[in-house]
Amino acid sequence: MSKTEIKEINRNIYEFKNKDEYDFKIKKGLTPEIIEEISNQKNDPDWMRAFRLKALQVYNELELPTWGPDLSELDMSEIATYVRPKSQLHNSWEDVPEDIKNTFDKLGIPEAEKTSLAGVGAQYDSEVVYHSMKQELLEQGVVYTDMETALKEYPDLVKSHFMKCVPVYDHKFVALHGAVWSGGSFVYVPKGVKVDIPLQSYFRLNSPESGQFEHTLIIVDEGASLHFIEGCSAPKYNKVNLHAGCVELYVKDNAYLRYSTIENWSKNMLNLNTKKAIVGKNAKMDWVSGSFGSKISMLYPMSILNGEGAKTEFTGISFAGKGQNLDNGFKVVHNSENTSSVINAKSISKNGGKCTYRSLVRIGENAKHSKSSVSCESLMLDDISVSDTIPVNDIQTDEVEFSHEAKIGKISDKTIFYLMSRGLSEEDALGLIVRGFAYPISKELPVEYAVEMNNLINLELEGAIG
Repeated sequence: MSKTEIKEINRNIYEFKNKDEYDFKIKKGLTPEIIEEISNQKNDPDWMRAFRLKALQVYNELELPTWGPDLSELDMSEIATYVRPKSQLHNSWEDVPEDIKNTFDKLGIPEAEKTSLAGVGAQYDSEVVYHSMKQELLEQGVVYTDMETALKEYPDLVKSHFMKCVPVYDHKFVALHGAVWSGGSFVYVPKGVKVDIPLQSYFRLNSPESGQFEHTLIIVDEGASLHFIEGCSAPKYNKVNLHAGCVELYVKDNAYLRYSTIENWSKNMLNLNTKKAIVGKNAKMDWVSGSFGSKISMLYPMSILNGEGAKTEFTGISFAGKGQNLDNGFKVVHNSENTSSVINAKSISKNGGKCTYRSLVRIGENAKHSKSSVSCESLMLDDISVSDTIPVNDIQTDEVEFSHEAKIGKISDKTIFYLMSRGLSEEDALGLIVRGFAYPISKELPVEYAVEMNNLINLELEGAIG
């Protein structure tokens, strides 16, 4: 074993699972009859039922991606797309069924709500089981609720935005999402309202051979601001689980949104998520992303800078271990003058894990005087891991500033030896270097979530170093 090879870790803190008990579980497969049954179970309005069926038709028309990780092991005939837990929606943790409440207790969600959050939503399998928000935000007109409630109480606002930012024709798994979506979060921040304390939604998948397809729709109106955090995890099973959520973000003129996520899916999960933001004039969209789980990940958040002076920044890290293929990246489209984007992506791979950074920067011919800077850094902890960078840069005008920098390397024995000569153990020396590498991402998170990210890094590095 080389000096930088790490043993596999004990993930018991995230791998605990409850008995697979539910109020209703749809039969496996993907047919019009199954979509109709999901719609019946959720009491959809007529337009949503029609939307689901149309999305299924699109799904059947589109092919699997011909690039990226191999998805041939995904068999939708073996996936249950809707699982309703034995719980209604509650606004008190004490009312949530004990086994579900204990799950979120172990994950620290109720404690985080008390200390650092203005509102929390918790989803278990296909439905949100808990939701609350501080009274002062309610008084300011902020809406933060689950998507099903929003569909009933704010039907015009939902209908005018739902899957307009991420249309079902984008790719096959967006169409799948449109057909079977369930749960998720809806946020509306009125004009000029500043939400100073973050809101958070947490998604927990418990049922085996199932999928989670939550929909997040956030509208930050003119001059408003918000920090929204999403977390997710699942126990490991012997068969494939699927996550194909969708995040739609609308950042209106002069508004600001920061969207932070720590994804820690189990290593039997296929994570085929889609996230996209439309950014208005002089508005700013910030992304902070940590990807630590899943067997396969294909995730490329995207900002569309439609308004003059719009800005976006992406700060992300991926950590792939044995058996993981994390194909992540970022996309940005500059559609107007004086727009800017800053992309800072990092990846760590060990024990044969594969990290791929796949990006698109498109600066249109009307986006004169725009700026874009891309930095990709990869750290490989052994000689059997893989790291690739696959950028696409489409610059359609000369009147721009654009730079792209990529670095790939591994920790040298000399560096480890130097730190050991200063009194550190070999394992502590490696951990110090890796956490320092990840620091630009962790410093962008609220302290509680930076701690969680560092804990995940420690878990990934835990074990003997030979």
